[in-house]
Amino acid sequence: MKIAMIGHKRIPSREGGVEIVVEALSRRMVQRGHRVTVYNRKSRHVAGTAFDDHSHLHNLDGVQIRWVPTPNSKKLNAIVYSFFATVRALFGGYDIIHFHAEGPAAMVPLAKCFGKKCVVTIHGLDWQRAKWGGFATRFLRFGERMAAKYADEIIVLSASMQQYFADTYHRQTVRIENGIDPPETADLSLLSRFGLEKDSYILFLGRIVPEKGIHYLIDAYQRLQTDKKLVIAGGASHSEEYFNQLKAKAAGDARIVFTDFVQGAPLAALYAGAYLYCLPSDLEDGALREELYSNAYLFVLPSDLEGMPLCLLEAMSYGNCCVTSDIPECTEVCGDHGFAFQKGNTADLKRLLEQLLSQPDLVKCCKATAADYILQKYNWDQVTERTLELYERVRSAK
Repeated sequence: MKIAMIGHKRIPSREGGVEIVVEALSRRMVQRGHRVTVYNRKSRHVAGTAFDDHSHLHNLDGVQIRWVPTPNSKKLNAIVYSFFATVRALFGGYDIIHFHAEGPAAMVPLAKCFGKKCVVTIHGLDWQRAKWGGFATRFLRFGERMAAKYADEIIVLSASMQQYFADTYHRQTVRIENGIDPPETADLSLLSRFGLEKDSYILFLGRIVPEKGIHYLIDAYQRLQTDKKLVIAGGASHSEEYFNQLKAKAAGDARIVFTDFVQGAPLAALYAGAYLYCLPSDLEDGALREELYSNAYLFVLPSDLEGMPLCLLEAMSYGNCCVTSDIPECTEVCGDHGFAFQKGNTADLKRLLEQLLSQPDLVKCCKATAADYILQKYNWDQVTERTLELYERVRSAK
């Protein structure tokens, strides 16, 4: 089959879960003999100029990359990109156009007008995210409605999302969860610059955006009597004001460490050595990420809103004991192999952190089972096969 992917920012990248999914699927589909073209956004990287300019790359292990010039404007970026990427894809002779996320799904009617077969993956209810204003929120909800009405098939990542589409649009969807690869653990070679040792910190790793609930974590942590540090690793995604608010909240507490947007060796060391790991969402690939994962004691994800948090899968794959809010998108992932607190309840989060800080044997027991559990449950090869089977049904349908 000839397949187009539209909706991510760019690959290779770990700016968000969508980027990880698109790259994982595209690489494996090419390995199975299919032709895949991804439409990357050509604009400023969300994390800053240090990560810009991959625009010279046009082939990634057989995946064809096409660059779509896109404005840096938060309000116009997704709209302009989605329109021009779709227009280009209309004339690419694709069997399937796979749209990722609600905003790009707004272009499904355009593709259907030209007789194209369209699959949409809803990675989360993006219109609920606090960073968007009125116009962007309306556009995202419009994209959601267009997917529900016109897409040949819709993929969702959780049972709660499946129920949402059934209740809201009377639309049946296909549940295909994300996958995870076996990780490579790392030592502490890059973490010493942050004054970190194995099992010496509580880790949050991901995008610094309000819906990740990092403010709950800081509030709960500052009420704890502990010498474990709190590491907040990640960069702002159209949310610089929120990032600055967090830094102001943490000012004066030397135990709180901000690493900003990290890439390279130090990220895995934090995961395997942190005492508690607080997960919001996504970071750049490389040795730093591996170090953070490999050395964290515990992983905490205090989110108000998620689709299916890939960083939670990653943290568990490194054998972390994970703390999350009790939203279904997180508890469905962890099962009985993690701990949950009441969403938005700082006091309940403090209580749970105190319990785990005082019971290292409980944390050790959780760590012992997390990796095997998550790697058996979520597998990218199985995700790819199920997605290709769905493509084939869509392509052959009249």
